[in-house]
Amino acid sequence: MNRYKAVVFDWDGTVMDSTRAIVASIQGACADLGLPVPDARQASWVIGLSLESALYHAVPTLTADLFDDFQSRYRAHYLGQDGQLPLFDGMAELLATLRGQGVLLGVATGKSRLGLDRVLTQRSMHGQFDVTRCADESFSKPHPAMLLEIMEALCLAPDEVLMVGDTSHDMQMARNAGIDGLAVTYGAHDPEALSAGEPLAMVDSVAQMRDWLSRRIAG
Repeated sequence: MNRYKAVVFDWDGTVMDSTRAIVASIQGACADLGLPVPDARQASWVIGLSLESALYHAVPTLTADLFDDFQSRYRAHYLGQDGQLPLFDGMAELLATLRGQGVLLGVATGKSRLGLDRVLTQRSMHGQFDVTRCADESFSKPHPAMLLEIMEALCLAPDEVLMVGDTSHDMQMARNAGIDGLAVTYGAHDPEALSAGEPLAMVDSVAQMRDWLSRRIAG
């Protein structure tokens, strides 16, 4: 059983309860521009990818000449609710507990650097994480670059790091980086989709995650 020195979290759908807001923003932007509106399952599948990759996957009829307008409409919908989106119950306490135990914490997210910094500033959480990587400064998931850069920054080997995420993209990124993945089922992807990424385990709540981690933290 690995004893992890660092835990890297996805953000949307893992730390923050933002899945419904992202889905609604994609659907709202489609409606604004007269494009076919994807259903919730199709829209949620892309969560965790970079915004450009996500939009082209979720909205196959989106063309390059409409991309800037679509991105602008998406952001308008999302930013209208961004400041009110909560962390999942128990997440703030879990992060504080892990830091108190000396665990290094990271974020690997499909959000832009501007978006992640905004939300960390809103919640005074910059000090919670030792290193963060965003899709617009690296490669989008499931490419392993964000995790490889985080491991390099923390001077850790793959068997010392755990990736926690709510999508198959997170789990495939972890596998591509050679590290273990812990899947959470309360976010964007259902257990069947998550299993495609071959996670080490799945948990259904932050409380279950806390219990699972408590037995696997390096001491």
